[in-house]
Amino acid sequence: MATATETNLANLKSAVTGLDQISENEKTGFINLVSRYLSGEAQHVEWSKIQTPTDEVVVPYDTLAPTPAGSSDIKNLLDKLVVLKLNGGLGTTMGCTGPKSVIEVRDGLTFLDLIVVQIENLNSKYGSNVPLLLMNSFNTHDDTQKIIEKYQNHNIEIHTFNQSQYPRLVVDDFSPLPSKGNTGKDGWYPPGHGDVFPSLSNSGKLDALLSQGKEYVFVANSDNLGAIVDLKILNHLIEHKNEYCMEVTPKTLADVKGGTLISYEGRVQLLEIAQVPDEHVGEFKSIEKFKIFNTNNLWVNLKAIKRLVEADALKMEIIPNPKEVDGVKVLQLETAAGAAIRFFDKAIGINVPRSRFLPVKATSDLLLVQSDLYTLEDGSVIRNTARANPENPSIELGPEFKKVSNFLSRFKSIPSIVELDSLKVAGDVSFGASVILKVLDLIINFFLFEARNILISQAIRVLELYFSNYYLKLPPLI
Repeated sequence: MATATETNLANLKSAVTGLDQISENEKTGFINLVSRYLSGEAQHVEWSKIQTPTDEVVVPYDTLAPTPAGSSDIKNLLDKLVVLKLNGGLGTTMGCTGPKSVIEVRDGLTFLDLIVVQIENLNSKYGSNVPLLLMNSFNTHDDTQKIIEKYQNHNIEIHTFNQSQYPRLVVDDFSPLPSKGNTGKDGWYPPGHGDVFPSLSNSGKLDALLSQGKEYVFVANSDNLGAIVDLKILNHLIEHKNEYCMEVTPKTLADVKGGTLISYEGRVQLLEIAQVPDEHVGEFKSIEKFKIFNTNNLWVNLKAIKRLVEADALKMEIIPNPKEVDGVKVLQLETAAGAAIRFFDKAIGINVPRSRFLPVKATSDLLLVQSDLYTLEDGSVIRNTARANPENPSIELGPEFKKVSNFLSRFKSIPSIVELDSLKVAGDVSFGASVILKVLDLIINFFLFEARNILISQAIRVLELYFSNYYLKLPPLI
C-alpha cells in the first residue's frame, strides 16, 4: 500500500503534467525539489565537527597578489569574465512598482544604470568584452526587456534569462495552486537564487558563454552597490584554479543572523541559522566564534557549473517558505546559491572589506548612499575618506519614510551625516535644506514636541537638548 507521501507525490506529478505555462525542465526541477523535501532529506550538521576555516580556506583579501600591471594582461583577465546580477526582485517593499533594480539610487541613476556604467567603463578602458547577464523572474522579465533597450548603444552586451517558475503548493493536499484555478502570478513563485545554476544551463546561455571562452561568472544581488568587479579576486581564482569563491566580510551585531563559512568534514560549506540546533543559536550569533558572514557575492567557474548541473549534483539545502494567498495556506520551496559551495572543487571564501557589501534594502540604506558619506565615480559609490569611523551610521527611519516617494518628499536635501554615529526618526518629521547631523546618538521623535509636524530646517544656531543618556544637537525646530 502506498504511503501518504507517495500518494501526494503521484498526485502532484499528474497535476503538474497539465500545467502548460511552464517548460518540461521546470516541471522536472519542481518535482525533484518536492521529492527531496517530502523524503525528509536534510543535511544535519554535527556541531562538534564544525571547525573554524583556516586562512587557506577563507583567504584574507589583503594577502591576494596585486593585479597584473599591463593593460593587455588585464584585458585577458576581463575577457574570461561574465557579470551576472540577480534581477528577480520587485521594489514593492520600498513602495515602488517594477524591478527593484530600476529604483533611482543617486544622481538620477538607478541600480541598473550604475551596473552598466561600471562594466562599460571597464570595456572601454581595457578594450575588453565583459557581458552583463540579468537573471529575471517572471515578475520582472517584461519590464526589464523594455528597460534595457536604452543601453543599445552602450559598450556592453546585455543578455537576460529567466529563473524557473514553480507552482505554489497548497498545504492541505500538496496540490499545485494553479491547478485549483489560480493561474495568475499569485499561483507561482521563483524558487530562490540557488536556481541560478540550472536556469543558466537550461537557457542555453551557459554553453554560449563557454563557446566564447568565458571562464568565470561573478554573481551578485543587483541591489548591492559594493559588488563591483574586482580584478585581484578574479586573478587569484584563475591562478589557483578555484571553482567557487564566496566573498565574506567581518560580522557586526547587525549581521548576526547571516550565514557563515565553516570547515566541515574536509570541505568548506555555508552554515545558515536554520541549520543550527536551538541550544547553539546564541553561539552562532556571537561575533566571537563566527566572525564572518556571506555577502552573496559569488565567483563561480562556468565549466564546473556545467559539470555539476549535468550530473544533477547540486543538492542544496531546501528552504521552506510558508505563505498565504487569498486565504489559502501555500508553501514555496527554495534554495540559495551560497549553499552550493560544498559541491565545487577547491572552493574558498575571501574575507573582503566591508565596502564590498553595501546593500540597499530600505530607505534608511538609501539615505546613507545618497548622503555626503559617499561620492559617485565611474558608476561606483566611493566612501568619503573624511569619515573617521570605519562603520557607517546606524539609521532607523519610521514607517512614514518607508516608501521611496514619501522618503524623498520629507527631505528638501539629504542631510550631511559624515560625522553622525546613529539616527532614529519617528513620527511626522521632515528635513529642510542644508541640514548637518553631527552627534553621537540622535533621536528625532515627533512625540517629544507639541507640534503637528516637525521640520528640521536650515539654521546657524544650534539647539542643545539633553535627555536621558542622549546628548542631542540639532538645528532649531519651527
